[in-house]
Amino acid sequence: MQFVDYVKINVKAGDGGRGCVSFRREKYVPRGGPDGGDGGRGGHIIFKATDKLNTLLDLRYRREYKAERGQHGMGKKMHGKNGKDLNIAVPVGTIIKDADSGEILRDLDRKEAETVIAKGGRGGLGNAHFATSTRQAPRFAQQGEEGDTRELILELKLLADAGLIGMPNAGKSTLLSVISSARPKIADYPFTTLAPVLGVVKLGNYRSIVVADIPGLIEGAHKGSGLGFQFLRHIERTSVLLHLVDISDDGTGNPVVNFEKINNELELYSQKLVEKKQIVIGTKLDIAVSKKRLNKLAQYCKSKSIDFFPVSAMTQRGIKRVLSYLSVEVEARKTLGENI
Repeated sequence: MQFVDYVKINVKAGDGGRGCVSFRREKYVPRGGPDGGDGGRGGHIIFKATDKLNTLLDLRYRREYKAERGQHGMGKKMHGKNGKDLNIAVPVGTIIKDADSGEILRDLDRKEAETVIAKGGRGGLGNAHFATSTRQAPRFAQQGEEGDTRELILELKLLADAGLIGMPNAGKSTLLSVISSARPKIADYPFTTLAPVLGVVKLGNYRSIVVADIPGLIEGAHKGSGLGFQFLRHIERTSVLLHLVDISDDGTGNPVVNFEKINNELELYSQKLVEKKQIVIGTKLDIAVSKKRLNKLAQYCKSKSIDFFPVSAMTQRGIKRVLSYLSVEVEARKTLGENI
């Protein structure tokens, strides 16, 4: 399934029905008086979060959404039928913004959360409401109000406890496949991962955490190089970032420089991401024969007081230490409410 996490749409709530101008005319009821009914309310536009969706794909190919208008009022003081509300289902984690101002209207960050984004117009009053002792036969009624019209931006931010970041081919997808039941595509070429992947990691005692693997970053991502910044929104809600760095003898570039390049790109995207708790995982330990890259990165992390874990996804060496540490760290930060 195609992963879509950003769409722009227009919504129009239903207009209210107009009030009715009517007079009671029955045999043996002379001068029956005004009996025009009120118009019905227009339908609302309602967004509701569901865990049955994981992408905004359904909204990508339809730009216009319009709720039903209210029915006009009728004689005999009959009220017009209210327009049907239009319910739009979106994935949990969807943020709804006003396209003009950029204001966040609602963050649907939990299952079944819902919000009325555009209210339907109020129905007009019939002429029965305007009869007075001095105006016994009003020949006018109110028009229904127009429903709200809005242009919206919908952004999906995945709900994950930890996020995997790093250069392409740092081993993020391989690590996720080992620690969870997720099966991301794994290959030995850059940008194998083209869309974020979520994996549920079981920690024992019936506890689990969700880990997000996002496509690799490269220097110049803020200028659109590689896949750019388009998927970084999916780690904004995480408690902890796992920064993967290739320490194998086959790795390219200085591992410390690679680490700093990625952090620089994170800072250019959002200062909040740099301030998040970050641990460094040296990957491909099983083919780090010379230990030169390993030692260089380990010394750097020690000098910066950054927690460092060398691991091998193939032999699973060091994996248990990472999961044990991650379990404590995520739980502690959840307690402190540090998720965005």
